[in-house]
Amino acid sequence: MNSMQFTGKNVEEAIANALRELNVTEDKITYEVIEEGTKGLLGIIGTKPAIIEVAVVPVEKDLKAEAVKFLEGIFENMDITAEMDANLDDNMLKIDISGPRMGLVIGYRGETLDSLQYLTSLVVNKKREGEYVRVILDTEGYRKKREETLERLAEKTAYKVKKYRRAMKLEPMNPYERRIIHSKLQKIEGIATHSVGDEPFRRVVIELDK
Repeated sequence: MNSMQFTGKNVEEAIANALRELNVTEDKITYEVIEEGTKGLLGIIGTKPAIIEVAVVPVEKDLKAEAVKFLEGIFENMDITAEMDANLDDNMLKIDISGPRMGLVIGYRGETLDSLQYLTSLVVNKKREGEYVRVILDTEGYRKKREETLERLAEKTAYKVKKYRRAMKLEPMNPYERRIIHSKLQKIEGIATHSVGDEPFRRVVIELDK
């Protein structure tokens, strides 16, 4: 991590000088005090400036910390004890949540987890000038289990569509879950899919490929 030294009459002024020159807020830096600074005799003789060494927090650490801090506040209000393992790779922030009462975090068919994921995404990407960071929250392997459940549902429904030769609508799903259905059924010959309705009641229609 690259660092720079800044000076001031005291440590507070040195920090202010660093923030102004680096054009960041204090939560975006770490610093070490090299010299506290002294006023000297009568504030003139022997005066020494304060010296600090400042490093800007890397974007990866900053994003992860911001997301975790946001979720910690929510879990505290929900009276839930949770540990979080956050990893940022190629503009995808994955946060795995663990602890007791994870059923409350998941919610009915993952609705609470999806809502937390959406809100965390808003926090992470707020006022962000760089590339959009996709946020994925998971706990107890729920995402993988749900994906497998949806793929089985897609195959089962496609079989019924072929057997009875009529289109069928699935229950309302969020965009992520609809993508799983569409992707799975693209591989099945003779079947086509499209989505109908408005959010949050938008659903997938499975029909014979014309």
